[in-house]
Amino acid sequence: MLYQLFSFLDKHFSIPGLGVFQFLTSRIAMSILLSLFIATVFGKRMILFLQKKQIGETVRELGLAGEQQKKGTPTMGGIIILLSVLIPTLLFANLDKVYIRLMILCTVWLGVIGFFDDYFKIRARKNAQSKGEAYKKQNSDGLAGISKIIGQVGLGIIIGATLYFSNAVTVEREIVPNKAIAASLQKGERIAKDTNVIVRNVNGIERKFVKVKTPITTIPFVKNHEFNYSKLVSWIGPGAEKYTWIVYILVVTFIVTAVSNGANITDGLDGLAAGVSAIIGAALGIFIYVSGNYVFADYLNVMYIPNLGELSIFVGAFVGACIGFLWYNAYPAQVFMGDTGSLALGGIIASLAIIVRKELLIPIFCGVFLIENLSVIMQVSYFKYTKKKYGEGRRIFLMSPLHHHYQKKGFHESKIAVRFWIITILLVVASILTLKTR
Repeated sequence: MLYQLFSFLDKHFSIPGLGVFQFLTSRIAMSILLSLFIATVFGKRMILFLQKKQIGETVRELGLAGEQQKKGTPTMGGIIILLSVLIPTLLFANLDKVYIRLMILCTVWLGVIGFFDDYFKIRARKNAQSKGEAYKKQNSDGLAGISKIIGQVGLGIIIGATLYFSNAVTVEREIVPNKAIAASLQKGERIAKDTNVIVRNVNGIERKFVKVKTPITTIPFVKNHEFNYSKLVSWIGPGAEKYTWIVYILVVTFIVTAVSNGANITDGLDGLAAGVSAIIGAALGIFIYVSGNYVFADYLNVMYIPNLGELSIFVGAFVGACIGFLWYNAYPAQVFMGDTGSLALGGIIASLAIIVRKELLIPIFCGVFLIENLSVIMQVSYFKYTKKKYGEGRRIFLMSPLHHHYQKKGFHESKIAVRFWIITILLVVASILTLKTR
């Protein structure tokens, strides 16, 4: 909003100082600072409000150290994260860009799903207390699992369809000298609507580019190699490319759902999900800034994506929101994010990775989310298998998700959280190194 307002004033009235809003780096810095301010200053007031309304966490009897101390700690703190992300984005970003609109939708969409899930759980607890009954969280009346999945799938379909069909979502292809434009394109690619040939002078050499619509992603660690989703349907035969959109949307939907649930499962220790998300967000910010800047993209030989740089403002707000939330969520936590925050964090990370065409790197930089998800799947599957085979269920881990396994082994939760942060940093560094190790 402020971007459009100040751009108008600067253009028509030439007011000194307003030109700073034209610089992307300035707006990224303002976005980070404002998100930190909202999360820390507004966050305290939100915590007091949640305490006043008795919106507290209910603790299951799991035999974990310190679990009773968490009883009554305010939940639904994800509202702090959502506002800290949305407000700076609305103020400083160019809202005309499709990527910004898409990420605002993603944040609100999953935030609402998580909010209703938390709200129904709190309502069930209060109803049980009013009847003098014991509330059992494992039998909670939160949003039904199928409802959450439907919501996540719906978002995945919207994101996938927008990225595949929108003419505002393009990449650039260099036109091979002395060849027609069509001959410079790869199979399954088409020239974007209403696009013109772009001429750039690079090191004294004139190079021509054109914007194209193409369902491609980057294969990590491999130089000059991209994967086109149309290859997944090529076995059908000639003309199969027209069905690529179905495969692409299915892949996007799976990624959004999986990463969103992974972040939700990881949110089980003070500061764990917020810290991991902040680190991953910083890595995605680097990918987005590099891929959205032609000079850096050309130097590092990565895919240049027009209009992507504006998304750096959203990422700046996202990282600032996570760090600001840690002010109150670090051990001992004064507030929990609840599903309101965790579902949104995972969905945001997945959507950003897909937009920047780095979804194949998700198993690396989201390694903590992945292993947390796998630990639950392995535990449940092995328990059911052994119960059927031996008559009694056996376990791989002392408890799942994985962070609870280490709690059972006697590790303090702050030590577990920090070590998971360190692992995420290492994974993120490995992901960033793919920019050059290709």
